[in-house]
Amino acid sequence: MLETLSIRNLAVVESVDVHFHSGFHVLTGETGAGKSIIIDALALIAGGRGSADSIRYGCDKAEMEALFNLPERHPVWETLDRLGIRSNPEEHLIIRRELNAQGKSISRVNGQMVNLTMLREIGDQLVNIHGQHEHQNLLRAERHLGLLDTYGDAVIGPLKTEYQSRYSEFAQAEKELRELQESSQKSYQMLDLYRFQLEEISSAALKPGEDEWLAEERVKLSHSEKMMESVSGAYELLYGRQGLETIGSVISRLEDAVRYDEKGLRPVLEQLQSSYYQLEDAAFQLRDYREDIEFNPERLEEVENRLDLITGLRRKYGDTVEQILAYYDQISRESELLENKDEYVEKLTAKRNLLLTGLMEAAEKLSEARRQCARDLAAQVEGELKDLQMERTKLEVKLELLEDPRGVEVDGRRIRLTRQGIDSAEFMISPNPGEPLRPLGRIASGGELSRIMLAMKSIFARHDQIPVLIFDEVDTGVSGRAAQSIANKLYRLASSCQVFSITHLPQVACMADHQYLIRKIVEDGRTMTEVEPLEAEGRIMELARMLGGVEITEKTLHHAQEMLDLAEASKAAEAQAAQ
Repeated sequence: MLETLSIRNLAVVESVDVHFHSGFHVLTGETGAGKSIIIDALALIAGGRGSADSIRYGCDKAEMEALFNLPERHPVWETLDRLGIRSNPEEHLIIRRELNAQGKSISRVNGQMVNLTMLREIGDQLVNIHGQHEHQNLLRAERHLGLLDTYGDAVIGPLKTEYQSRYSEFAQAEKELRELQESSQKSYQMLDLYRFQLEEISSAALKPGEDEWLAEERVKLSHSEKMMESVSGAYELLYGRQGLETIGSVISRLEDAVRYDEKGLRPVLEQLQSSYYQLEDAAFQLRDYREDIEFNPERLEEVENRLDLITGLRRKYGDTVEQILAYYDQISRESELLENKDEYVEKLTAKRNLLLTGLMEAAEKLSEARRQCARDLAAQVEGELKDLQMERTKLEVKLELLEDPRGVEVDGRRIRLTRQGIDSAEFMISPNPGEPLRPLGRIASGGELSRIMLAMKSIFARHDQIPVLIFDEVDTGVSGRAAQSIANKLYRLASSCQVFSITHLPQVACMADHQYLIRKIVEDGRTMTEVEPLEAEGRIMELARMLGGVEITEKTLHHAQEMLDLAEASKAAEAQAAQ
């Protein structure tokens, strides 16, 4: 669960440190007091995108820090390990986020810096925020299939993975076949061109690296006379009287003198002897090199012609001989493909059809699993809606085959294959007996949407392991018994996870285990938001304000106390029934 949240310089919040507990929490306060800022801070902690506009006026940065206490078996520990983040399941998990005035953010998990993608992956396993935008998503039919798959992930997930693997193989074969068929108009022109290019390159009989060593040979042949003159002169100087003969005479004289001063002259003598042998070896190498120098104008012309040929090929097919040979291999394959196009089309068509058969088998298994989960989800939502004063509501997850005139033909039908399958899903609802099922977005009111969303989140909470659920005014548009039923549902939901709700309804606030008052104050001409945990007397005063508005009377105070007493009695009865 979330134990502590610290906020610095976010919007109108200057400094807030809030400690939370297990169970059901409500955040209340006047409109505009800053209740949503607490939610915004948690959204940033969970990897939401931040903006420099969120920073308190006059400050360089905003800072948020959350401390979570999680069970050892929570999946987030595996995620942290996979991402290379140091963690210990026996200790707390600390997430810190900073936003600076340039719009950049710095995120740390247990003190280790992470990027926004990593933070979002971690945050998705810790915090789930539901606000008015979630209602809009619920109205969008294209989101319904994803919701169904989330609900039935244990059954649907493996089948969907198998389908998507087969889909990737089929899509690749389909692409190759389409490209091969579309190339028919230009195939003969390309084949003639390829044949010419293959003959031109093949007749050149190129060897890897040939252009480099031919260039070296050309330099030698072009300057053979100059090289002969220089090398011969060097040899004569080295081997003649000015070279080795002189050094030999020096050595002979020192060999006589060394008998009289062994210690002083022996090192010099050995150094000269070593130099003599090295110079003698160098002289022999120059002699051999001189004998290999070639005066060959015919060979030079041959090399020049060969390099001219290679230069012409390089202008057409590549910067080096290796690239020319690689191009040759490429067009050889493409030429073979074009020459045997009909055969390749036949083989690729057979492969594509075989893959399609396997893909459709996987798609039908996926569709069947979805139909089963759709029935289960509808039944569970209807059960939850009964607790939310919508006991006569009928809900159905309508699954239909995706048909498309341009789709793949299967058993006489044109089916659109997508990476998500061959199904479309849409939530259909009938709020009142005798009315037909209609799309959710065309019939549900705001209050009904709030309750349907809450019903679905109550179901999903039993399937995932997200420890913190946040509802931002999920009770909008409801009152009376419906408001009380939402309060009861939120309270029950808090038995399996930590629940937070921003609310303006006293029926919801009185059922909370913990209540926090969000209010604005002005100090030294600056507005700031405070968060105050309410005890018994404070809760009575806040509930009275929610009931009576500006003026708090003895009647509203009495009514507030009565609501709290009834709520405590209701919770005690539920606890006893659960035992």
